[in-house]
Amino acid sequence: MSHVPHELAEEFPDQVEKLHALKMNNAHFAKLAEEYHTLNREIHRIETDLEPASDMRSTELRKKRMVLKDEISAMLAGA
Repeated sequence: MSHVPHELAEEFPDQVEKLHALKMNNAHFAKLAEEYHTLNREIHRIETDLEPASDMRSTELRKKRMVLKDEISAMLAGA
């Protein structure tokens, strides 16, 4: 598979160490990061035409990814 944009390390390049530490030490954060990763891969498959989806579905998934990213960002800021 080609490069997948919007991976957390790319979204928060200056906080890669915090990302890793939170994944290792905070079960809730690890769950959020895994959900984000899974959702991001699904969006990528849709955007690259590997998996068909309606525009509504695609938009819904991107909104969910944004909510997860916001929650992850807030947790990083508080760490």
